[in-house]
Amino acid sequence: MNLHKLFNIEKPVFNAADIANVLSISIKSAQVTASRYVSRGLLIRLKRDLFILPQRLQNATEEEIFYIANLLQTPSYISLTTALSFYELTTQQTPNFIESIASKRTTMIEGKNFQFNYSIVKDEFYFGFERRENYFIATPEKAMADMIYLSSQGNYNADFEAVDFNGFNKSEIEMILKKSSKAAQNLWQKLIKTYGN
Repeated sequence: MNLHKLFNIEKPVFNAADIANVLSISIKSAQVTASRYVSRGLLIRLKRDLFILPQRLQNATEEEIFYIANLLQTPSYISLTTALSFYELTTQQTPNFIESIASKRTTMIEGKNFQFNYSIVKDEFYFGFERRENYFIATPEKAMADMIYLSSQGNYNADFEAVDFNGFNKSEIEMILKKSSKAAQNLWQKLIKTYGN
């Protein structure tokens, strides 16, 4: 079996061309091999022509999981509770539930022991993220603004009680929310009165 050779692929996530290269076979043969390995549970298909070894997914670092989340839905960036947890601004932990913001569609992709959730925002609200290592993540203020915006639309169930409101630049959140909706701005004002000290 050539499975052990796949561990020679340095990237955590790879495609049929990578399999063909490491096994010295044609891309068509690599696609057949990948399908066989997937059906036997030896390989995980994350999406069309995107695979990961179960061992690699199981042992992936937080940064690698964020990288995978970005790859599964392009363009997208890590946000919401996942980002706030990364910045230690919420006590709510979601280790196997990765939340991202996307500009194309709302969707959920399940991998072994992981769930990748993508919420859509309007184009003019798709900003406020930065590149770290090899993934994109919202700034703390934008992650909070995304949470407020989606909650005000009824599209997100936020646990605001778990959030450390003193850890943000509040004026920056206000500036960001000016590009969202009146409902989001009103919700922010309520939250500041309740939790803002």
